[in-house]
Amino acid sequence: MSLAAEQLQDTDGGEEVQQFLTFLLNGEAYGIGILHVKEIIEYGSLTKVPMMPNFIAGVINLRGSVVPVVNLACRFQIENTEITKRTSVIVIEVQDGDDILEVGIVVDMVNEVLELKPDELSPAPSFGAKIRTDFIKHMGKIENDRFMIILDVSKVLSVDELSILQEVSETTEITEEE
Repeated sequence: MSLAAEQLQDTDGGEEVQQFLTFLLNGEAYGIGILHVKEIIEYGSLTKVPMMPNFIAGVINLRGSVVPVVNLACRFQIENTEITKRTSVIVIEVQDGDDILEVGIVVDMVNEVLELKPDELSPAPSFGAKIRTDFIKHMGKIENDRFMIILDVSKVLSVDELSILQEVSETTEITEEE
């Protein structure tokens, strides 16, 4: 998948717009900056890895590379939905120190690429000290005065969780069937 620049000059006002890949998770709209998205694949051929945290769904073979897959619903502690024909894995690139780690995230349905202007992006809300909102980069204003959560992919997983995923990638072998 060829990726366009995340920030583009708007043709009419010179205002920069940002592009986000949007998807649904348990009926709610989320977005990820398009530059973090490597590709979108159909859900399937997942290999379970024993003794992993519950939010790690398993690993997939992506052209010979082992890619850990995170169940985003489990990660966000929301109800899982049924796997359907529209269930997808979005392969994203996450910065882990000096390394770039490929991670798949399971979503109910990929929606569209959405362009938002700076005035359509609000900072993450503050709910108080006991509720984590650090994984929210922005709240994007979409149709009918609704909001979409724009995820900060570098913070959706903690440093410790990224280390676990890095270990899974390095220690799990997947052999391609001929």
